[in-house]
Amino acid sequence: MKINQAKRLKGGVWEFAQNEPLKEPLVLIFGDRYLLESKDLFNEVKELYPKGHLVFGSTSGEIMETNVYEESITLTAIEFEKTRFNIVSENVSNHGDIEKLGLAISNRFDQEQLKHMFIVSDGSFVNGSGLIEGLESVEGFNASITGGLCGDGARFEKTLTSYNENPKQGEVVAIGFYGGDFEVSYANFGGWTPFGPERTITKSEGNVLFEIDGKPALDLYKMYLGDKADELPKAALLYPLTVQQNDESEPLVRTILNIDEAENSMILAGDVPMNAKVQLMMSTVDDIAEGASNAAVLAMRDRKNKPELAILVSCVGRKLVLDQRTEDEIEEVAEIIGDQAKITGFYSYGEMAPFAGKNECQLHNQTMTLTLLSE
Repeated sequence: MKINQAKRLKGGVWEFAQNEPLKEPLVLIFGDRYLLESKDLFNEVKELYPKGHLVFGSTSGEIMETNVYEESITLTAIEFEKTRFNIVSENVSNHGDIEKLGLAISNRFDQEQLKHMFIVSDGSFVNGSGLIEGLESVEGFNASITGGLCGDGARFEKTLTSYNENPKQGEVVAIGFYGGDFEVSYANFGGWTPFGPERTITKSEGNVLFEIDGKPALDLYKMYLGDKADELPKAALLYPLTVQQNDESEPLVRTILNIDEAENSMILAGDVPMNAKVQLMMSTVDDIAEGASNAAVLAMRDRKNKPELAILVSCVGRKLVLDQRTEDEIEEVAEIIGDQAKITGFYSYGEMAPFAGKNECQLHNQTMTLTLLSE
C-alpha cells in the first residue's frame, strides 16, 4: 500500500508530506464546507491525480497524522497493491426514502466478494440509521460497514460530498473493498457519562423525537439546558442523549442535529425508537481522550498485521468539549496503533461502525470511530 498525504490551508497551496507517483489511487479529500464549494477544487485535485478516484466530504474539522485542522482541505491518496475497490454514489433526491437509497447502493456491489464498505455520506438530509438498514438489507450482505456523516463545522447549514465531481448536497458515497489480502478492523468508544433521571420515549418517528414521558421533548430538553437553551442546536452537542432500545441492546449515543420549534421536537442523527430509555449525557476532556484510547485498543485487539492506514471519524461534539486539546484524542490513538500507520479522517455529524467483535453496523454519535486498513 502506497500513501500520499497533503494539506492545503485557506488561501494557501498544497503541502505534501509524501508525493510519490501513484497509478489509479483512491483519493480521500476532506475539508471545510466553504472551501469545498470552490468550483475549481475538483479540477485542481484531478490534475494532481488524473486517474484517481476522488471522494470528497465536508467536515467539522480535518484530521491528518496527529493534527486537527480547521478551514483546510486534507488529501490522502492510496494505491493498493493487492486490494480491489469499487465506488458507488447515489443522491437522496433520486429515492423515496433513505432505506431504498441504501439498498440501491448495496445492489451495485458484488456481495459474494465484498469484504468492507466505507461510507462518506451527506450529514444534513440523511438519517444514518435508515441508511445502514438499507445498506444491510440486500440479500447475501455479509460485509462490515464503517464511515460517517459529513459535517459543516458547528453551523448545521449544509454538508457536501461527491465522487468524481464537484461536491454537492444529498450525496451518499460508498467505497467497497475486495480481496483476500485486505484486512480491516474497527471499533468505537465514547467516554460520555449518563446523568439525571432515565426517561421513556413516548412519541417518535424515525429520527424525530416528539415526546419523552408524555411531555414535549424540546420543552423538557430546554428545561435541563437552562440558559444554554438559547444556543440550540449547537449547545446540544455538549449534552447528547443515550438511547437504549431494550435491556439486551447496547446503548447508543444520539446527537441532536436540529430543533423544530413549531412541532416542539428534536431531529437527531439516527433513529430514536418508541419506548426506548433515554438519559442526558456529559463528559470531560480526560474522559473523551480516554475513550479514544479505548477505541484504539479494541480496533487493534484481533489484528493479524499492523495497520497501514487509519481512518478516524470523530464527532463534532467531542471537538467542542476538547476545545484547545482536540489533538489529545488523536495522539491517544496514534500511540496505540503505532507510527507505521498513516492517519486521516474528519469530525462528523454521525459515526458508523459495528461494536467491537460484531459485524452489524450501528450509527453512533459523540464517539471516536476507527477503521484500520492493511494488505
